[in-house]
Amino acid sequence: MLALIVGPIWIAGSDFQQVHRAPKALFPTRQVNVPNLAGVPFTPAVFWFGKVDPINNYTDVRADYYDAELQFYVHIIDQRLWYEQTPMAADLSNWDAVSIYLNLHGNFGVAPESGSYRFEIELDNNFRASYRGNGTSWVATSIPITSSTAWRGNAGPNSGQDSEGWSADFRIPFSSLGMVSAPAEGTNWGLAIVVHDRDDAAGVIHQDTSWPEMINPNVPSTWGLLSFGLPSFNTPPSMASGVVTIRQGLNGATITDGAVGGYTTCGNNGANKWTDWGNLNYSAPSVNYQFNIQNEWDISDWPCFSKYYTTFPLTSLPPGQSILSASLTMNLRGTAGGGQYGAPPNSYIEVLTVGQDWQPATLTWNNAPLAVENISGTWVPPVIGPYNWDVSRAVAQAYSAGGPLRLVLYSIDGDYNTGKYFYSSETTDWDGTVRPTLTVVYGQPCSAPRITCRFVYLPTALR
Repeated sequence: MLALIVGPIWIAGSDFQQVHRAPKALFPTRQVNVPNLAGVPFTPAVFWFGKVDPINNYTDVRADYYDAELQFYVHIIDQRLWYEQTPMAADLSNWDAVSIYLNLHGNFGVAPESGSYRFEIELDNNFRASYRGNGTSWVATSIPITSSTAWRGNAGPNSGQDSEGWSADFRIPFSSLGMVSAPAEGTNWGLAIVVHDRDDAAGVIHQDTSWPEMINPNVPSTWGLLSFGLPSFNTPPSMASGVVTIRQGLNGATITDGAVGGYTTCGNNGANKWTDWGNLNYSAPSVNYQFNIQNEWDISDWPCFSKYYTTFPLTSLPPGQSILSASLTMNLRGTAGGGQYGAPPNSYIEVLTVGQDWQPATLTWNNAPLAVENISGTWVPPVIGPYNWDVSRAVAQAYSAGGPLRLVLYSIDGDYNTGKYFYSSETTDWDGTVRPTLTVVYGQPCSAPRITCRFVYLPTALR
């Protein structure tokens, strides 16, 4: 089935709002917005998929681009590592390997075409393969890229003993894809990633995980989207008319939040990290007053990885308004680190949208919803106090759809002591001001009846 492509449009009437709709397949709808890091600090987009258990793999992906190349850093939690030491190219996916699929024409089509590319790397970086579509199938083609792999754990690959995981880096020159330079910002490609997992020598236990879920690697219309550049939010022509502050307990609001992963203890509560860690829940009153956001480059320290989920109701916003701006504020109360690792570093924490509901009492690392797309990020130093994330685009989308705002926050950090501890919505702070807070500025659309905009609302940065 071909995807329906819709360009930027203006929606007039009481819900006047500029909506940007990138071309996307009917299923799935997941998207990663990759930043151009030329001349700026290392702040790649982060997304993830999979589970932590003895059979499945969990994968973090960081992605970015420079003027000359597209980069993927794939970090995989995997208990047992196996690779073929003398493989045929067609056999790579039967072992521990990663496949990245790109379609330069978007995520549509029923077969790989000339703009479709596939890159595979086995756990041993000496073995990799590349393919290009011919309109019906994949054809092995020599396509220059740079790649590397590494593994972590006490036992090496092919030992049959527990390891911790491995990583694969892809650097794909745009020239290898027939391009002179990077695509223009806003360009959308189809993207899919498959992690192949082999857990014994015979291959009896073999499991693939993918982003997006339930893709068909040979059908680009089932893939997700890679969009060049971070998403922007264009304030619609409106007359600012109000501000709503949404926080747990304020004006009767109920905020839902939950932590997943290692919390502030790296899951060190007697749980087996392979069978129990991925199913830990932190909704008990003794732990839910705070949460940790933490990631690391060293995959062997994965029990410390932690994410934060939250849902804000938008029912206090009056109907028929334009969203002019929205900000999420969270208060840092402490950090991980110190000791042998020195002072905690700054953390770059990203906020992403979530497209489905979840319940705090059952939320875990393994069943938490995947992100729909990354929205923005903020640097958080190890200094107690409030920090803000621009969530204007996410609030506008959720308000337009008539639903609540669902978010997840995760970092792209590399150091061991990067954990950042924030107050949750369940904290017993006497006035509640340190709880996560959503602030939304809204206004009457200029197109609304009896509204004459003498002054058009502009974000602070444009005033």
